[in-house]
Amino acid sequence: MLASKQELIVRELEEGTGAVIAVAIDNGGLRSGMKIWFDDLDQQHGPVAEIRPHGLKAHRVNLAFGNFSGAVIRQIRQASAEDRQLAMALVASIDQAAGLSIATQALDDWTVNDGSFRMAATIRHDVRPDSDEAVSHTCREVIVPMMAAMAELIGYDVVEDETICDEPAIEGAIKPSLVNRRERNPRNRLLCIRLHGETCAACGLEPRRRYGDNAGGIIEVHHLEPLASIANPRPYDPATDLLPLCPSCHRAAHTRRPVPWEVEDIRRMLEEHGG
Repeated sequence: MLASKQELIVRELEEGTGAVIAVAIDNGGLRSGMKIWFDDLDQQHGPVAEIRPHGLKAHRVNLAFGNFSGAVIRQIRQASAEDRQLAMALVASIDQAAGLSIATQALDDWTVNDGSFRMAATIRHDVRPDSDEAVSHTCREVIVPMMAAMAELIGYDVVEDETICDEPAIEGAIKPSLVNRRERNPRNRLLCIRLHGETCAACGLEPRRRYGDNAGGIIEVHHLEPLASIANPRPYDPATDLLPLCPSCHRAAHTRRPVPWEVEDIRRMLEEHGG
């Protein structure tokens, strides 16, 4: 039963969205399900995802807003163009086989305008829907992208750890922290891996193959936009502006400042020094 998967669901959702997640059992239908929301917003004041068994080997996932979500929806409508683009890219990364639909809107051009906004998907498995494998798969492939998109639109920020910052500290400058936020945003990482996989784009390291499944989080996200050009805004394209790098190659890229080495430069260095 899904009731026994609460810890699994919370772990998957918090890793993917970068926000604190709350869950509760929902016995409102013929088969019990689970409701999922952001912990600082109760079920009535923000987006709520619902996962429920569907048929013998599927899950039905729905996302809607609570009855008192007006303030959050107004906040979403003020999201920046970059946040909206990342949110749409996250939703677009959901497997087409899940049959994703957004009520009365096209999948490639949607907005959260009011409380009538709805998303729905049905994802099928080769195993029972109450198994860990099926629940994790539904979370990673459907619920995480949905809720991560909402987190991006709402504006959940990532707390920076300045002790590991790999950008130069420039007195009085705000822009370097913006780049760091983009690189460390878990939604960026989620989308980057969904688009490019978990292989380092420079050295080819695949952490899961070398260290096992527990090391999947080793891969980092590199934002290709040079710090020096950030003063000239341009449309942000997650598909082309992000690449996965292992920690060593990521740090190597930032040894040149203010403009990091390009990935091709790192590859050449590795070839020249037998890496």
